Amino acid sequence: MPPVITIVGHSNSGKTTLVEKLIPELKRRGYRVGTIKHTSHGFSMDQKGKDTYRHRTAGADTVLAASSGEIALMKSTTENSLDSLMSYFQDVDIILVEGYKQEKKPKIEVFRSQIHQTPIFPEDDLLVAFVTDSKYFARVPVFQFEDIQAICDLIESHSMFAAMQKNTRNFQPDN
Repeated sequence: MPPVITIVGHSNSGKTTLVEKLIPELKRRGYRVGTIKHTSHGFSMDQKGKDTYRHRTAGADTVLAASSGEIALMKSTTENSLDSLMSYFQDVDIILVEGYKQEKKPKIEVFRSQIHQTPIFPEDDLLVAFVTDSKYFARVPVFQFEDIQAICDLIESHSMFAAMQKNTRNFQPDN
């Protein structure tokens, strides 16, 4: 199972922006990166009237749409814990998760002092880093939003990577 790191924080703190910046840097370093975005408000990739929508409304539990170079999987499930999703990510080296803040996984908290008054997890034992626009002091390394290479260095040095480093495949990263 690939290592998982959750990117957590208040709404509008910059979690998605941080994930967007971490992905290309991790790819540059040769990692295959998967992401999971937790959403509490639901979503649908299907469009009413399209074939996959018709398959789902007819009762299919799993629908996979495939085209040249891409697949999209839609699965009906009552189980959506982070661990239950791991089986879909066997072909990556690391999974960046946006959200799932209550899961017992290593966390990087994103905090914007202009938007919120206090962080969510300042004392969490699983907090490995803090990314902020302020002079916040924490018991873990604190980074500014521009410190992408340093954040990736920390991710690579974290104990969750110990076993993975032994098994990392040598391949050319995407350019």
